Amino acid sequence: MLKVLVFMPVLGAVAVALLPVARALWLWRVAMFFALATLGYALWLAAGFDPAGPAIQFHESRPWNVRLGSYFALGIDGIALAMVLLAALLSLIAVLVSRRMEAGARLYFTLVLLLESAMLGVFTARDWSLFYVFWEATLLPLFFLIDRLGGPNRQRAALNFFLYTLGGSVFMLVSLLFLYDAAPGHSFAMGDMADGGRDLPLNTQLLIFAGLFIGFGVKMPVFPLHGWLPLAHVEAPSPVSILLSGVLLKMGAYGLIRAAETLPAALLATQDWLALLAFVSLLYGGILAWRQQDLKAMVAYSSISHMGVVLLGIATLNVTGLTGAVVQMVAHGLTAATLFLVVGLLYQRTHSRDLADYGCLLGRAPRFAFFIAFGLLAAIGFPGSAGFIAELHVLVGSFARWGGWIVLVLAGMLIGAAYGLRVVGRLCLKGLPAQDIADMTRTETTAAALLGLTIVGLGVWPAPLLDLVAGSVGRVARLFAN
Repeated sequence: MLKVLVFMPVLGAVAVALLPVARALWLWRVAMFFALATLGYALWLAAGFDPAGPAIQFHESRPWNVRLGSYFALGIDGIALAMVLLAALLSLIAVLVSRRMEAGARLYFTLVLLLESAMLGVFTARDWSLFYVFWEATLLPLFFLIDRLGGPNRQRAALNFFLYTLGGSVFMLVSLLFLYDAAPGHSFAMGDMADGGRDLPLNTQLLIFAGLFIGFGVKMPVFPLHGWLPLAHVEAPSPVSILLSGVLLKMGAYGLIRAAETLPAALLATQDWLALLAFVSLLYGGILAWRQQDLKAMVAYSSISHMGVVLLGIATLNVTGLTGAVVQMVAHGLTAATLFLVVGLLYQRTHSRDLADYGCLLGRAPRFAFFIAFGLLAAIGFPGSAGFIAELHVLVGSFARWGGWIVLVLAGMLIGAAYGLRVVGRLCLKGLPAQDIADMTRTETTAAALLGLTIVGLGVWPAPLLDLVAGSVGRVARLFAN
């Protein structure tokens, strides 16, 4: 069942690549069909998922390299399913808002669908070797999407992204080889590696975890492993930025949660250090976002701050904090996608991302004004948004672990609120009229509204998401209960 989900976008990519038509509109329609079909299939799987059932569901396994103990093993728990739904939704949005893509459309839609397949593979893999293959498979589509279709500095951005991520992957691979050696029967299965990893001495666990953290930390990213992110976001096509910020960053956090299951003693030993790093990332990202005049760079740096909240939730190692981390992964994916969508559409019309080049959008482009204000308020965790639910869980979980020190985290969040409200004031409230900007089209409004309704829906009625991840989060937290 899961292999259909993973490889459905590949079929779409092949269809787009081989379709004997020249019109970009037909290529877009084919890509839309497969992106929509993938989301529909993911929703069907979600309907059949039992949050109170077995830890891993829809499990399937095929021999891959039996001599090395490697299998093509797929399966999902509540955390993985939440990420699968997020990836499928944002992939659909990325394709939907690319309707006017003309130059390089065939290459673009082929690469986007291949990227979707690799992301889904990361979240569904139950074998670390397979996880690593899908993890690396995301590099090539993203590299070419940025290098061939990005902005003026696209080649430098693509190279930075590739080298940073590949460098982190080397450390991750070495750590996985150590875990492979410790696993019963020398197996890459996640369950076997977890059994072997938990029995390792603390010093060995710490070394292995350090390698995994570098690999996952680059992708999240956390300070000081974030160097690739601002330039990649700025130069990438805006629909690609939606996937980069909305999904790719979550792969790092997802991998870190799986590492916590495998090396619990290492997580307990580094818990306070992870919290400190989370606070630094939160503060650093917020300050740099505040200083930006480039709208896209501002959203990019804010992602560092929001992923700091995710890391803090993971560092609590309790049910409430871990729940907040997972919900924040979903919430940030949706809000970042909304902001990159709107900023990208503005750039298409004005060819500028500088705040100084815009006036008040409210009069001439009210849809733009609404969705910018909505996205920024959702990003700062305004009540009624998914981000509010996430940050509340993280704060409660953090207070249970560190008490009054959590005031420092609140200070970092206030900086995030400050830069968000500054942009709302500049673009959406009273001021000089904006230049003549065509407002959002029906298709663009539909995409933004779909994201907005999901953000509000999860903020007002979070129970479905909380119930979905409760069992999986509880199983992770029980590893640290003693």
